[in-house]
Amino acid sequence: MYKSCVILNGDYTYLNTVSWQKALKLLYKGKATVLKYADSAVKTAEDILVKIPAVMKLLKIIRTIYRTKVPFSKKNVMIRDGFTCQYCRATRELTIDHVIPVSRGGKSEFENCVAACKTCNGKKGDKLPSEAQLYLKKKPVAPTISEFTRLKALKAGIFDVLKDLGVY
Repeated sequence: MYKSCVILNGDYTYLNTVSWQKALKLLYKGKATVLKYADSAVKTAEDILVKIPAVMKLLKIIRTIYRTKVPFSKKNVMIRDGFTCQYCRATRELTIDHVIPVSRGGKSEFENCVAACKTCNGKKGDKLPSEAQLYLKKKPVAPTISEFTRLKALKAGIFDVLKDLGVY
């Protein structure tokens, strides 16, 4: 079953991903239209089968007020790094690694944190990457709002859906 639905603004720009429950609320309140349905459905209390939306477009354009920067969080570090270890390119058992360890004055910020598999993170431990003979594939930087929105849209597969719909 689909767990989430991609929400597009009235001009077909990517806005967010919401739960299927929130998507159904938007649909029944008349605030959005469905562009593509998922392959799953749910039964209501009245025993009515309702298809789950996969992609929806808002009827009106919402003016988005962007922050000046992407907020730091573990999830946002993972999205920035493509859910890939920045030392060995593994995609399983990921965690967050402080390039400069906290014990050595490193801070929890985009420029000092990377996605790392548990093996590499354990090998690095409380050392600098060079001391553990580990080398970053790319330097960690804070993503811009537009770059981050593009990454989230790519991960949601929105560009493929828009091509299928003939919009993009």
